[in-house]
Amino acid sequence: MSEHQLDSALDLMRRLPPQQIEKNLADLIDLVPGLCEDLLSSVDQPLKIARDKTIGKDYLLCDYNRDGDSYRAMEQDSDQTLCHLLQVPGLCEDLLSSVDQPLKIARDKTIGKDYLLCDYNRDGDSYRSPWSNQYEPPLEDGAMPSERLRKLEIEANAAFDQYRDMYFEGGVSSVYLWDLDHGFAGVILIKKAGDGSKKIRGCWDSIHVIEVQEKSSGRSAHYKLTSTAMLWLQTNKEGSGTMNLGGSLDTSVSDSSPHIANMGRMIEDMENKIRNTLNEIYFGKTKDVVNGLRSTMQLSYLKQRENLQNDLAQALRGRSTQQTN
Repeated sequence: MSEHQLDSALDLMRRLPPQQIEKNLADLIDLVPGLCEDLLSSVDQPLKIARDKTIGKDYLLCDYNRDGDSYRAMEQDSDQTLCHLLQVPGLCEDLLSSVDQPLKIARDKTIGKDYLLCDYNRDGDSYRSPWSNQYEPPLEDGAMPSERLRKLEIEANAAFDQYRDMYFEGGVSSVYLWDLDHGFAGVILIKKAGDGSKKIRGCWDSIHVIEVQEKSSGRSAHYKLTSTAMLWLQTNKEGSGTMNLGGSLDTSVSDSSPHIANMGRMIEDMENKIRNTLNEIYFGKTKDVVNGLRSTMQLSYLKQRENLQNDLAQALRGRSTQQTN
């Protein structure tokens, strides 16, 4: 399949609403079956939330907290799409490991806090809670971080729980860490969904994958952060009608510095950059287009305002002429 077709398909996916990304992806694969593997490995999907029944906290699901050949359950609107995609021969394992699904929330019953489900905290059919470090359903030999890394994971979850509360005023966050040969890696997941109380529905999903290579001195490390943010909004107001807006943004950054404070600073800076970019590019351009196409003000009011501006301009010109004379 030509590279031009893949570029065109990915460009189309970037322009479509992220809340329907699974359906759009399935439709594209139906149209161009030869692009199936490339699309599934290139398109990020909204995060899903699961709940740690032991502790009662939500956490986010993704490939970074998944382990094993078992497959996760999907939300109601994505079950049919996934089953449809899995009918493509030979794509089952690659599909489930490459396509990020919307994050699910689970509750840790032991602690009473929510946590997010993803492939990074999954082992078989069980998911590990970042709060209690227990799998639900229980699993005896599930993958666990080392004792040193678990202490860091606890501190990171506490820190980003406060970060989420300050920046998002709600939602769910989860942090999962795992050991590497010369350091460790982790994923920081944040999900905030709007309840539609102000006639505005929407969801923010951000996935931050960080790799930490510790230096031989043990006093400093090299950090590599790759972030994906997905946002969609839907308004339904009497004055402006129904409007859908959505988009996603991927970016990465590297840094060397003497762990949680450095990770927090990098993620804070990255999310601020992503918000500013979304605000300036997506919302700014959309506002200009909408204002050019329609107005919620009555035509008579606009005409009256234009006449007032003309009268003021004439008065100022007349005053300037009198002062000159």
